[in-house]
Amino acid sequence: MLVTGIRLYSYRSYDRLQFEPSEKLNVIIGQNAAGKTNILEAIYLCAIGRSFRTRKDNELINMGSNGAYVGLDVVSRGSRRKIEFKFARNAGKQILIDGEPIRRMGELMGVLNAVLFSPEDLSLIKDSPEERRRFMDMELCQLRPAFFYKLQQYNAALKQRGALLKNALDMGISPDPVQLDMWDDRLTELGGDIMLVRREFMDELSTLARDINRRITGGKEELFTFYKPNVAFEEDGRADVRTELNNALARSRNEDIRKGYTTRGPHRDDVGIMLDGNDVRVYGSQGQQRTAALSMKLSELALMREEKGEAPVLLLDDVLSELDHGRQRELLSSAFDCQCFLTATSADGLSEVPNMTVFECAAGGLTELDDK
Repeated sequence: MLVTGIRLYSYRSYDRLQFEPSEKLNVIIGQNAAGKTNILEAIYLCAIGRSFRTRKDNELINMGSNGAYVGLDVVSRGSRRKIEFKFARNAGKQILIDGEPIRRMGELMGVLNAVLFSPEDLSLIKDSPEERRRFMDMELCQLRPAFFYKLQQYNAALKQRGALLKNALDMGISPDPVQLDMWDDRLTELGGDIMLVRREFMDELSTLARDINRRITGGKEELFTFYKPNVAFEEDGRADVRTELNNALARSRNEDIRKGYTTRGPHRDDVGIMLDGNDVRVYGSQGQQRTAALSMKLSELALMREEKGEAPVLLLDDVLSELDHGRQRELLSSAFDCQCFLTATSADGLSEVPNMTVFECAAGGLTELDDK
């Protein structure tokens, strides 16, 4: 999978930017706040449908402008596609694929597959369960667009059940049990499917992450990652998972009514991360935690390559400075067979990296440098 053209108009720090990236490693260097990350953000936007830095579309529009445009040309399995985002200040966004507006965000999923690795990802181990759920779901939404719709529907039902509980709590009354039963059935149906897909995904990812971690540490450490559902289940059948989830919602109903929100379900899932049999979040050193995070992100890249039959686009946002030489080497070696965009303040230390094209980011533009 390749990004062959990028066009930005009134987007973030760019009034107008057009460039054709290399098919291999694109190193974008520049001072802090020069606009390097804005380019990676635009690529990620076209893969996922939203920025990894903000939920507010207005922040993507250049100050002084009333709108912004992002356009990407993509090649996947020999087919050429075009992804476009048009933003209007205070009026939302329009997404077009091959010139046609999409009706649902799910239509975007899988058109461009991308894996992002930023300094924030190094905190994946120590951060809240919400971040580890997001780690699972962002990949699954790209790999399996049907999962994206399922997750959307689950979150909508969860919001409705939460509103019912919160309103009743605020009014000092009991929520309508018939409505609660209805939302419990909906959460059970959707949540059971989400739980099965997440477990399958983590089973596949765990083997890849273990092998990568062994390679980075020279076989000295054993990493084990696993799906940690909020509602435990044993069987593989969909009916069994739904039964366990429905029973959990029934058991927690009184607590939910007291608290005014839904306390059980896949919206509270987590990922377990063990190193040599110990919880790396509690007992791992900072170096071990970073290696575990790196292994998980690289396994994401490997799994997507395996399932899709082609490598995704790899986005590395200013992460080299956070890693020692050995981890840098492992990270860059993973980019040899895929298109990669890497931001850094300079290209120092990259002289041995093959197939590298360096662009300097300054004054709202990009200039390709003749040498490294």
